[in-house]
Parts: sequence; structure tokens; C-alpha cells
Amino acid sequence: MYSKGLWVALVIPAYVAAQSLAVPPRPPSVQATGEAIIQAKPDQARLDIGVVTQAPTAQAAAAQNATQTQATLDKLKAVVGASGQVRTMFYSLTPNYQYSREGGKPTINGYTANNSVEVTVHDLGALSKIIDAVSQAGANNIQGPQFTLKNDAPVRAQALRQAVEQARMNAEAMAGAMGMKLGKVILVEQGTPEIIRPLARAAPAALAAAPPTPIEPGNVEVRATVTLTMALE
Repeated sequence: MYSKGLWVALVIPAYVAAQSLAVPPRPPSVQATGEAIIQAKPDQARLDIGVVTQAPTAQAAAAQNATQTQATLDKLKAVVGASGQVRTMFYSLTPNYQYSREGGKPTINGYTANNSVEVTVHDLGALSKIIDAVSQAGANNIQGPQFTLKNDAPVRAQALRQAVEQARMNAEAMAGAMGMKLGKVILVEQGTPEIIRPLARAAPAALAAAPPTPIEPGNVEVRATVTLTMALE
């Protein structure tokens, strides 16, 4: 059985420890966000080019697809030359199912083969020629082009600098409205830089005999967001 004096002796050290762990009050601060958008002309483009074929058997669908894809690749490489990059992105050979209105187990009524390649080009003026050439060679699923930058680091850095300047201006405005001045920076939080890539729609492959496919590259936008937490004086 504990005595009253021993109980008091045990409580006092715990109280002192709690006092020593107390967090000091946070100094007055202000938080402001800045955003910047920088536009730049793209210097490369990516285009997805696919060949989709259907046949009663898997072997026939695959063979027909292989023939059309090889003809497409030959034409593509001839137009792109050594300056472009071509790589296979996707291949599939899948059954086509037919479902009965009365229910029951579906039946296979054919197969679909799909072969898709990605081409990256630095000569944006060649895009129209590429699209028309592969359409005539057998490509029937064209997506893009997607315009990008070879090196977006300088544009990202410019967007971040402007976002920081905007955030500081916003912080100064809020501090001034409260009759205070800005102190040192307590925290900097950077949002994920966002790159907005314009897309240009290609004409359907069935219009291969039409005039050249018009392509108009738009500007690439790089957007940065920065949040500053700054002390007030």
C-alpha cells in the first residue's frame, strides 16, 4: 500500500516532463500560392499508328495483320528516315464473341489482330506526309499526334520562378493589408508541374485519296504552382 507522500513524489516528475515537452507557439505567418503558365513551341511529336485486322481464324487474322503492318512499317521508315524513332507499343490477337439473345454460352465468330507502333519525329512538317503514307500502306488506326518538347527543363524552371514571384507578391499584399511585413520563408511547397500538350486529330484512313492531311502544331503549356509560408513581422 502506497503512502500519500510517495504518491506526490511520483506525480511531480511527470508534470515537469510534460512541461519540458511543450511545443513553443508558432510565430505569426501567412500562406500564399502563385501560379505561372509558360508557352513554348513544340519541337517533336509522337504518333500512334496501328493496324487492325479481322478474319474467321486466328491464323488468318494474324497473317493479314503481319502483311499490312510490314507494309506500313516499310512506308513509315522510308518517310521518317534516320531522324525519327519507331517502336512497337502493343500487339494483341483476341477472339470475337457472339452472344445469343436467348442467353447461353457465347460463341467465337472470328478473331481480331491489333498491332500498334509509336513514331517520334523532330520534323513537325513531315507529320502530314507520314499520316497519308501509312494510311495508304494499310494503317487504319491512327492516334495523335501529341506535341512535346525534347527538353522541357528550362521551361519548367522559368514557370517555377514566375510562380514563386507571384506567390511572394500575394504574400506581400496580404501582409500589407494587415499592417505587417514579411519575414523569412518558413516553408515552400511545390505542386507537380503540369505539361499541357495539344493534340491534332488526323483524318480517317479511308480518306487517303483526299488532299494532304492538315496538321497545325499548337503551343505546349507548362504550368507550375508554388505555395509559400512566410513569417510575419
